[in-house]
Amino acid sequence: MTTYNGHKNWNHWNVSLWIYNDETLYNCARNYVRSRTRTRDQAARDMLADLHRHGITHTPDGAPYSRSAIRAAMREM
Repeated sequence: MTTYNGHKNWNHWNVSLWIYNDETLYNCARNYVRSRTRTRDQAARDMLADLHRHGITHTPDGAPYSRSAIRAAMREM
């Protein structure tokens, strides 16, 4: 299996890049992860729903935000 800069694919890498380098996205992700009532999968689902509610569906580079890409970015949080 080929990886992209240590990530599953370009989409996961790009979503992770934006979450870790945009202060607002990073703080949002950390808040979801810190909630003790959520698993990583639930946190990713909830963050994705909030992004979509605000009309944010893709990173500025065009990678679509997905639950699996957000969950992968949250892995190290």
